[in-house]
Amino acid sequence: MPEGHTIHRLASAFEDGFLGARLALSSPQGRFAAGAARLTGQILVSAEAVGKHLFLGFAPEERALDDGTAESYVHVHLGLYGSWTFAGDQEFSRVHAIGAPRRRLGEQESTPGTGAGPAGEHSWRHLAPGENVRLRVVGPHGLADLTGPTACAVLEPAERQAIIDRLGPDPLRADADPRVFVERVRRSRTAIGTQLMNQAVVAGIGNIYRAELLFRARLDPFVPGTELTAGIVRGLWDDLVPLIGYGARTGRIVTTEPEHRDIHPIIRERSRGTRQNGDDDPDVVPREKSFYVYHRQGLPCRLCDTPVRDATVSGRAVYWCPRCQTARKRRASWDRGTCLD
Repeated sequence: MPEGHTIHRLASAFEDGFLGARLALSSPQGRFAAGAARLTGQILVSAEAVGKHLFLGFAPEERALDDGTAESYVHVHLGLYGSWTFAGDQEFSRVHAIGAPRRRLGEQESTPGTGAGPAGEHSWRHLAPGENVRLRVVGPHGLADLTGPTACAVLEPAERQAIIDRLGPDPLRADADPRVFVERVRRSRTAIGTQLMNQAVVAGIGNIYRAELLFRARLDPFVPGTELTAGIVRGLWDDLVPLIGYGARTGRIVTTEPEHRDIHPIIRERSRGTRQNGDDDPDVVPREKSFYVYHRQGLPCRLCDTPVRDATVSGRAVYWCPRCQTARKRRASWDRGTCLD
């Protein structure tokens, strides 16, 4: 499942490619036909991410120019299998796909190019949607196809706000209040490793950030929130903000410090592997050097050589080093930096 930073990148992609434009919406699959028909021809006035939720705000053209207030929203939650795939001309988005791994639009089409460069400048207009496309969005310079989401619905403003009100603070938003996160963690006896995956406690964290954040804080995943001090919990937040901010800027999750990346540089990948943006770029930190414990079960800890452990908690795997991660030690024995390049 995409973590929160990828949804913020999606919101930015929609702002760059579609904001202020009259859009054509359709549902080739048919499951969003009524919603697409309701909003097609309207103006995209906002694109907003809150945790793992994407809200695309629309308004009729005659009112969109007044104050830019959205009158309806397309709400999308990608879940485990959802993905947005983009194609367009040279003025269009910097991304081609976000979410579950997908081929580029047009890879199997006879039309040359995918919207990058002169060969593909006009070909994107002729790309046929796949049979599983829930929603297609077409603007003046490109298009976006949504496949496999957990949620795709038209919401009124009050319905959007009700979803946001159920979420914890999002560390990528300017309006996030870390005190809410600290209070919600400390008033629950639920283990901190479980709480970090609860979107009502903190919005946007997934399995990778959960495992890596706890390792960097040296926290046992199974310690109850009520046993943690406010300083320990605030320390988690303060470490999360630059980590997830790096992910939003680059599309990559990298939690290791530079001096640790060549120590036991190996990861236990599943058949599909842990895919990240830029995996083919030789200048990025490779997957096997990006994490301390995530997908490293049975392998030696980069810092103490103890085998990394894993367990299933609430249906999701949690990874930790039993030697490094003690219940209440706040600071690591090494200096956790914020420069991840």
